[in-house]
This record gives sequence, structure tokens and C-alpha cells, in this order.
Amino acid sequence: MTPLSAVIITRNEEQRLPEALRSLAFCDELLVFDAGSTDRTREIAEAAGARVVVSTPWPGFVAQRRKAVAAASHDWILALDADERVTPALRQEIEAARTVGFTHAGYRVPRVSFYLGRWIRATDWYPDFQLRLFDRTRGGWEGALVHESVHVTGPVARLRAEIEHRPYGGIDDHLRRINEYTTLWARQSHAAGRRTNLLELMGAPFWALVRNYVLRRGVLLGRVGLTVSVLNAYYTFAKLAKLDELLNQPPPAGQGSSASAGLASSSPRQSSRADVAPR
Repeated sequence: MTPLSAVIITRNEEQRLPEALRSLAFCDELLVFDAGSTDRTREIAEAAGARVVVSTPWPGFVAQRRKAVAAASHDWILALDADERVTPALRQEIEAARTVGFTHAGYRVPRVSFYLGRWIRATDWYPDFQLRLFDRTRGGWEGALVHESVHVTGPVARLRAEIEHRPYGGIDDHLRRINEYTTLWARQSHAAGRRTNLLELMGAPFWALVRNYVLRRGVLLGRVGLTVSVLNAYYTFAKLAKLDELLNQPPPAGQGSSASAGLASSSPRQSSRADVAPR
């Protein structure tokens, strides 16, 4: 059986970490890569049999994830966040694959989010395939300030069973995360030279609402589907409006073009994106 390391990056995750670790108990190694928690995260991880590595200062999500993968004992990695769970069905599917030996460089897993009291199997949030099971010798985490993901060289397969995700504590938490990530997106996009215009500012949010609520069947989820669809459209408008603001205002005195340089030091949290799917 191919040995497998489960890797989680954390900071102050004492509430959500225990269930995540229980769902990963079948792995050969549990590695919690912690960014200086001040709560009981490390104690909880060690009590669950995890190996804990403390890594500070916080270098940004991509760099921290790469360091965590490099610290694992085995080449095959199952990467999870503290607000995610491996379902029993997914565990069985992974176990069956590694019993005979993994035949691909990586595996994408569908992820379903629990929000406002129900599982969201519609809108842009689903099926939200994530490449979380992979051979680190053939790839790893890539990205910038937002939208980091795993990329591998070689064939990639899809698993059928789901990762369960509980991304938000409610609408207030959701709105706070939208504000954080639209700011990061706008600054990253501005630094990359992306532009926007009035037509996109008007059209993109409207299209996001139609796509989420109608084409991707948010309407079937009742009030929750409407909420998700509207907030996804709001995310689209907010990120473009913030980019437009950066394009049309001079940078603050003394910052010049390096205004986004400090963003990679933002405090880690297993937080979420709203334009495509919760993180």
C-alpha cells in the first residue's frame, strides 16, 4: 500500500481541527504545519497523533503550503484544510486506489459546502473539484495572493466521493471574507496589469447572478440558493470595483507600485472565496 501523508496548515484552529484530523486517521502520517497558534491547536493535534511543525513568520498561503508539503514524510500527499472533512466514501475510494498503487500524478476531488443549514450542490460552488491528492515529486502548490492550487505534471484523475467543507460561520463571516479576498484580488490584478471598464463592471455581476441562480440551479435551493447567488454576484462587483478604484487613483504617498507587497503576510486562516467556490 502506498504510504500517504495528510497535511494541514493551521493557525488558531482548535474548534475545527479535531474533526478534520479524525477524518484523516487512515493516513500513515498526520502533519499539522502551524503558523504560531495561540490557542490549543498544537495540543489538540499532538493528542490526535499528529506531528506538529511550527513555522513562523507567516510567508503567505502558497509558501506555507509548499513548506508543509516539503516537511511531510511521504511523497504522496493528501492536503486538507481545518474546515474540511474526508467523507467515509472518499476514504474508501482513496484506500482502494492506494492499495493497488496510485496510477496518476494527482486526483481531483469534488467538494461540497455546508452553508446556512444545508449542503450546497448547485451554483458556482459545486462540484468545486480540488486537486488535493498528489505526488509531490511531480508537482505542488502554485499561485499568488489568492487562488492558490495544486498543479502536477502528468495525468490527473477524478474521484467520485466528496470532501465536506464548512467555510463560513454565517452571512456576517461570509461578507467579511468577501471584503478580504476582493481586496487581495484587486491588488494582485492591479500589480499584474489587469484593467476593467464600465461595461465589465455592469455586465460581469449580472452574468454571475444569472449563471449561479438560473444556469447552475441555485433557484432549486430556495432562500439559501438566492443568498449564495447574490453574494457571488456581489463578490464579482466588489473585486472589479476595487480594481477600478486602484486604476483611477494615485497610489498613497510613499507606496508607489509596491502597495501589494505586504499582502502575502496576511494572517493565515482557513478562509473562503466567493466568486467561484468557498476555499
